[in-house]
Amino acid sequence: MLDVSLNPWLSIVPPLIAIIIALRFRQVYAALFTGLWCGTTILAGGNPLKGLADVIELCIRVFGDPDNTRVILFSACIGAVIAFTQRSGGVQGFVEWLSRRSLITSRRRAQLMAMIIGSAVPIESSISILVTGTVSRPIFDRLKISREKLAYICDSISAPVCSLIPVNAWGAFMAGLLANQGIAQPLHVYFKAIIFNFYAIFAVLLMLFLILTRRDFFSMRRAEKRADEQGLVLREGATPLIADEVIRIEPKPGIRLKAINMIIPIAIMVTMMAAGLFITGRGDITQGSGSTAVLWAVLTAVVSGGILYRVQGIMKFPEMTSLFFKGVGGLIPIAVLMMFAFAIGRLCRDMGTGAYVAGVVKDVISPAFIPAIIFVTTSFIAFSTGTSWGTWGIMVPIGIPLAQSLGLSILPVTAAIVSGGVFGDHCSPISDTTLIASMASASDHIDHVNTQLPYALIAGAGATMLFLVTGFVMQ
Repeated sequence: MLDVSLNPWLSIVPPLIAIIIALRFRQVYAALFTGLWCGTTILAGGNPLKGLADVIELCIRVFGDPDNTRVILFSACIGAVIAFTQRSGGVQGFVEWLSRRSLITSRRRAQLMAMIIGSAVPIESSISILVTGTVSRPIFDRLKISREKLAYICDSISAPVCSLIPVNAWGAFMAGLLANQGIAQPLHVYFKAIIFNFYAIFAVLLMLFLILTRRDFFSMRRAEKRADEQGLVLREGATPLIADEVIRIEPKPGIRLKAINMIIPIAIMVTMMAAGLFITGRGDITQGSGSTAVLWAVLTAVVSGGILYRVQGIMKFPEMTSLFFKGVGGLIPIAVLMMFAFAIGRLCRDMGTGAYVAGVVKDVISPAFIPAIIFVTTSFIAFSTGTSWGTWGIMVPIGIPLAQSLGLSILPVTAAIVSGGVFGDHCSPISDTTLIASMASASDHIDHVNTQLPYALIAGAGATMLFLVTGFVMQ
């Protein structure tokens, strides 16, 4: 086996190859698999056959982590929730309820609605994305708003808002990392650092500006023009990241369309997420297991929806069973992508990708530039690995001791790590939240990445400038 420690630069090759292939050829499955194969081949001393066998083993090892397994199961089972709420007439009923009250009569109102829905579910980013996408997609399609725009709103309102709320799974995870560095009252520190979370703030404000002014730029402008003038919410030849049979499930003939058939299961799912965090945290929501709570939430939504529809006489058990597997089957592609994403994240940890990049930057840090450099470094690691939380785990043990040793405030450094993780994760085509946003909006994944990236870069540039100013002011 090749000792990567002797050639540490090799650790950045797999994620870079995956990202380049994904952006160049628009083939995310092939990109992730090729990145994995490249990395395992490097570790196998250049033997591609051994590397191929190790890819399979690496994917199997993903399920050895209970958290990974729960998230993958959750991603598949959410298809059942989507299928149930559509077949029961809940989604169409909600759309008609809004239409009857003239609440959503314009493109601007529809986008504001999606933003408000996403902001109202700040407990966990995946649930925020899925609720926003499930509710908003029929309305966006009716008003001829591109799927790329919906994916952008879903993605931009989820992780940024979650990172600005301390009492949720995100705050609990970051507080645990800070506590491991000997920080007293870590959740309080995280709360105080929120005002320096510049990327999350800019991302939300930029999205609000674009919605209110009805202006779009770059590739998003072309997508919106196509949808508005040609009625094509997806470009010709696009492949939505969700099976067509899940997107287009029609309400059961002869039933009354009721918004409550969607609202109740989703409300239960959101409530169960909070309850799951409370239960797994033994009374402390900040110490709960996010992956466990998410899985409990979606399974409870499926069961409660089934009971609700059976009581109304909409569906019997055999039909619900068939519909459940139809919904789950439609989301098998996203489950496979999640498996690949977790596998490449594990590969990057094994190869020391994050530690290598962080170490290179650490050697050239000047105190005044620390917040900005940590932000940029964290962003690149998160972009390369597709994970914000995993990147935080790498950067907190580097950034916090560094700030303490130089007598700097840990607040902007903490915020730089949080912001950088969200920014890199937001841009990365191999990020789980980016994948889920494409799935929830039924958008082509690479189209979502290409249209979102310019906006994310604008917010990232603004955040970099403010971290530079903060570094000099607080030195």
